[in-house]
Amino acid sequence: MSNALILERILGSVIPVLIIVLVGYAYGRWRKPNITTINQINMELFVPMLIFSVLASKSVDLTDYWPLVVGTIAVILGSGLLVWPFCKLTGIDPKTLIPPMMFTNTGNLALPLVLLAFGEAAMPATIVVFIVSQFLHFTLGFYILDRHAKVLNRISVPTILATAAGLLVGFTHTSIPSLVMIPMEMLAQIVIPMMLFALGVRMQDVTTNDLGVGFTAAILCPVTGLALAFALQPFLQLDPLQWSVFLVFAALPPAVLNYMVAERYNQEPTRVASIVLIGNIGAIFWMPIALALAPPF
Repeated sequence: MSNALILERILGSVIPVLIIVLVGYAYGRWRKPNITTINQINMELFVPMLIFSVLASKSVDLTDYWPLVVGTIAVILGSGLLVWPFCKLTGIDPKTLIPPMMFTNTGNLALPLVLLAFGEAAMPATIVVFIVSQFLHFTLGFYILDRHAKVLNRISVPTILATAAGLLVGFTHTSIPSLVMIPMEMLAQIVIPMMLFALGVRMQDVTTNDLGVGFTAAILCPVTGLALAFALQPFLQLDPLQWSVFLVFAALPPAVLNYMVAERYNQEPTRVASIVLIGNIGAIFWMPIALALAPPF
């Protein structure tokens, strides 16, 4: 791929994302909207609609993506293992730093970025990565903070049900009437801009508190992810499209959900907020690198 095409891919993918995030930031500074309600609607309604519509309409065969599933799990677990000694050396509570390093922004950053950079053909692979990451976050991620946490909770149930229903419809090639599918797809289209807008609103909460930890995490998260991705690729042998999606996934910043979970369990939520928010600002630097490394397909 020529340098001009690489630049076009990067600018065409990153700039629209940044514009929507900045709109959310500006509106958040002006009106101070209730971001909790926005995120709740997204997680309970719009995200499940997106997952179902993609899985049901594209007849996703998970056997085509098992190396990607294995790679996603390996990067998530590997990131936690690599960051744990760092926590011991620096004195940072592992429960504060490790979850944000493991569970990254596969939703409101990866989905729009992959769609803009690689098109609709890459969406099934991105949804597979999103599902695997969310499942591990709802199980292992919650368990790290609370050993009595339940897998089935109000955050996870809609996503789990939508995934199961979408896989069933796709696997059985069930035809859904257009009168039902069209409004579902319209609702699903709300997800990406709404996620970016919500991320922008959340950016206004960045403070000078814990800046050191935030900047360190903004480097540590994508560096460990990309290092693991390149170490795994000789074994996974992902095709160019899946490898491109995998590179974007590996370079992602911490997910906003980490802040919500930390707040729920009172696990240094202010520090986690700094880690998440500064990490997402740092994505302005890391996402173009991931896109530049992606091969043509």
